[in-house]
Amino acid sequence: MDKWNLFQKFLITENSQVSILDFVINSAILIVIMIMLSFTYSHCGKSLSGRKAFAANFLLIAFTTMLIISIVKSSLALSLGLVGALSIVRFRAAIKEPEELAYLFLCIAIGLGFGANQRLVTVVAFGIVLVILWVRFFLGKKSERQNLFLNIAADDPSAIDLNAIKASVSKIMPAARLTRYDETENSIEASWWIEVKKTEQLQQLQRELAGLSKSVRISFIDNNAY
Repeated sequence: MDKWNLFQKFLITENSQVSILDFVINSAILIVIMIMLSFTYSHCGKSLSGRKAFAANFLLIAFTTMLIISIVKSSLALSLGLVGALSIVRFRAAIKEPEELAYLFLCIAIGLGFGANQRLVTVVAFGIVLVILWVRFFLGKKSERQNLFLNIAADDPSAIDLNAIKASVSKIMPAARLTRYDETENSIEASWWIEVKKTEQLQQLQRELAGLSKSVRISFIDNNAY
């Protein structure tokens, strides 16, 4: 009977209150850290598109994780309830780059650390990761990078094909990814994410594509990566 009572007490939700002062302090530190991480990802990330928009989610992910852990950490019943609730939720997120997944796990880890009130080890670990990211960025090949959206259209599909366009883009641009391709009897259209180091590359690419067909139309749109 004693064992049964002990087991019941183990399952009972404890009424231990979360320290408001600790929560406010952790929230303030978390906000600063997430701002630093967002800035780091926007400048050091290697994704070709939407880095600034993707980084805007870091604070919400980390803060939500911290809030959940702060509430359930003192209660086994709440922890089991959280597992049950998450089991009926289906998350669908398009992760285009492994780097994006790594940053998401880092946000969750930071949220877990502050939720468990482990401020020191979390801040130290984040500092180490931050140093590694910036050292890797500065030791890498420096360039004035700009991410653009490139749209190529032509009214004569017989005079130009996707392989010719791809060869021209790959030869001039340091990084490029085909995002859309449409072809009909009367037109051809291709869209790319491109990384530009120098503005001269845009003129060079325009001349290269114009040499393939006189009907080629080219447009460059700022991708707002930064």
